[in-house]
Amino acid sequence: TNPGFVVRITQAGLDYAHQQGIAVLEKELAQLKMPDISGDFRIWRVGKVRYEISRLDLRRFHLPYSRISLVPNVGLQVSISNAFAEVDGNWRVKIYFIRDHGSFDLKVENIYIKINLKLGSDTSGKPTIDTSDCSTRISKVRVHFSGKFGWLYNLFHSAIESRFRKILESKVCENVVSSVRRELQPYLRTLPVTARIDAMAGIDYSLVAPPTTTAQSLDVDLKGEFFSLAHRSAVPFPPLALALPPDHDRMVYFGASSYFFNTAGFAYHGAGALVFEITDSLIPKDIDFHLNTSTFSAFIPQLEKMYPDMLMKFRLSASSAPFLNIGPGGLSLKPVVDIQAYAILPNSSLAPLFLLSLVSNVSAVIDVKSGHIVGSLKVGRMKLSLKHSDVGTFQVRTLQSIMNILASSILLPRLNARLDQGFPLPLPDRIQLSNILVRFHQ
Repeated sequence: TNPGFVVRITQAGLDYAHQQGIAVLEKELAQLKMPDISGDFRIWRVGKVRYEISRLDLRRFHLPYSRISLVPNVGLQVSISNAFAEVDGNWRVKIYFIRDHGSFDLKVENIYIKINLKLGSDTSGKPTIDTSDCSTRISKVRVHFSGKFGWLYNLFHSAIESRFRKILESKVCENVVSSVRRELQPYLRTLPVTARIDAMAGIDYSLVAPPTTTAQSLDVDLKGEFFSLAHRSAVPFPPLALALPPDHDRMVYFGASSYFFNTAGFAYHGAGALVFEITDSLIPKDIDFHLNTSTFSAFIPQLEKMYPDMLMKFRLSASSAPFLNIGPGGLSLKPVVDIQAYAILPNSSLAPLFLLSLVSNVSAVIDVKSGHIVGSLKVGRMKLSLKHSDVGTFQVRTLQSIMNILASSILLPRLNARLDQGFPLPLPDRIQLSNILVRFHQ
């Protein structure tokens, strides 16, 4: 299935996310719980020594050097080098009938961690991430024991250090796997699969396929489809192939096809939202014009005889969902609108007067503001034709100036006010966009 919306995260974007993730992992590793260690050891000319090491406290775990890499067709790899940790705790020793205790300091240096992350999607279309492989290698462990028999411990420190090394290597990867599942996976699930826009419509941002990695980017294909909240019906046109331009200079790229925007028109048309009524009360006060039969009798003389001095109402509706095209110059559409005129009778009922068809070239400007796609429309030349009349024939072109006033002063400001509220982009929690650039491609 072709996507209607795509997201591309470049190496620069991954590097930024990686910085945040490493900070979280560093805090997680600093809270590692180390088990107590005990055992026997035989020392020449001393004999059997029974030791216990307890109350291990990991005081710090620092990850100074790390990087994230794209592994084509596999996922992501995080490499951490020259990490170090410091541990302290208590020791207890028994040699024959002699017992003693003290404290120790342990320094772990040259820790190397390699983490492979696999990306996918679940049945609901949400992204998933898990650790496919983790390895930890510790090159250097130094332990120093203090106390009366501290010198004994220092005689067999290599055995103690070896046990520390094995335990810590195992614990680090356990913690990484746990941290990915406990921190990273829930965060990815804050990406909205469905985003409610208003009382009428929402956007389906579910993944149509697992994310793919190339040597330069992580690409995510989303459904990118508007739908009516009241009744979701199948979109009568398919999404065409959508490919982003080969740019990788910015952290993240969003791509929306004409399918994305045209499903918006389909959803809102199906929800009955593309119907507008204009009455005299909506006409701005600074316009010397009233929506009544007296005004229109100048163009349609028989109106004054049939419905003298009565207010009028226009009902504008699109006979079909508007279809939008994207070209290098921007977005354009050519909606066909029916305009039904009524006279408002003294008993408030409506008497139909005439039905006009309006065709206009409309251009759209798109921008991004506060994580939302916003827009505004500009109406070009309008063409009117008479579809039906209950008040006899008249010259439709004489109404052109009035229709221009209604479109520019009432209809367009209402549409643009709604478009300025925008439609949400698929962003996880706590992500804000800056330095935004909008381009159009065909």
